[in-house]
Amino acid sequence: MPFEHILYETQDRIATITLNRPDRLNAIASGLPRELAQAVQMANDDDDVHVIVLTGAGRAFCAGYDLKDFAEAPRGNRGTGTPEGDGRPWDPMVDFNMMYANTQDFMSLWRSHKPTIAKVRGFAVAGGSDIALCCDMVVMAEDAKIGYPPARVWGCPTTAMWVYRLGPEKAKRMLLTGDLVTGSEAEEMGLVLEAVPETELDARVDELAKRMTGVPRNQLMMQKMMVNQAYENMGLQTTQMFATLFDGITRHSPEGVWFKQRAEEVGFQQAVKERDGGEPIAEGVSRSTYKF
Repeated sequence: MPFEHILYETQDRIATITLNRPDRLNAIASGLPRELAQAVQMANDDDDVHVIVLTGAGRAFCAGYDLKDFAEAPRGNRGTGTPEGDGRPWDPMVDFNMMYANTQDFMSLWRSHKPTIAKVRGFAVAGGSDIALCCDMVVMAEDAKIGYPPARVWGCPTTAMWVYRLGPEKAKRMLLTGDLVTGSEAEEMGLVLEAVPETELDARVDELAKRMTGVPRNQLMMQKMMVNQAYENMGLQTTQMFATLFDGITRHSPEGVWFKQRAEEVGFQQAVKERDGGEPIAEGVSRSTYKF
């Protein structure tokens, strides 16, 4: 089937899905999550495929949601939970319905009956980290970066995979700072399977995928289902429901409204720079609104 935002190909029992918006660092456009899930389903329906590799075209895996135009549009923070952004008051359930659909599309990688490997170079940040961490294994270039900066303001990782991969303390270390870490650091903390020099990334992922192609599909399916079920039993779906609700709330908190206004005033990139720079975020807004 034709895709607008991704490429799909198969060879030697491996299906390769490529996020294909290199001019925007493969940022997540409307329709990309659905196409991703459809491609995963195609691979699952193909008896010749044993393994799925997910990568990004160009110099990055995925730079998160493509929010520049949305953030800079002069409409305040009203209506951001509606697909049209048409100025109606925010409806948290419309917001949830939209973002939860994306979350489930990303989770098609996790729930795929066939193993999924994310090949990460450049950046896997914000929503891009959600996509990568839904894969069974992540192999990164040593100098690639991964993290969730919107955890500082204007976001909550809807897949919640940080805690399931890192445990509570290290997940808090990442999400309470919004820091980015390199592939080497991500491997050291146990976030990803391994990090290799960028020049060796393609070969290493090919080697890992080809090793699995010799295993019968039913064996791959059973081993994966067994491991995944342990996390499902821990309440993964419930955690994702709360995370998706919180994601919508972060964009409508006093600080979230401040961030949207700053993006309109000075541009999205400058607002992000101010948010992530280390100084208190929207200090006056926080002090006038909350008393802890």
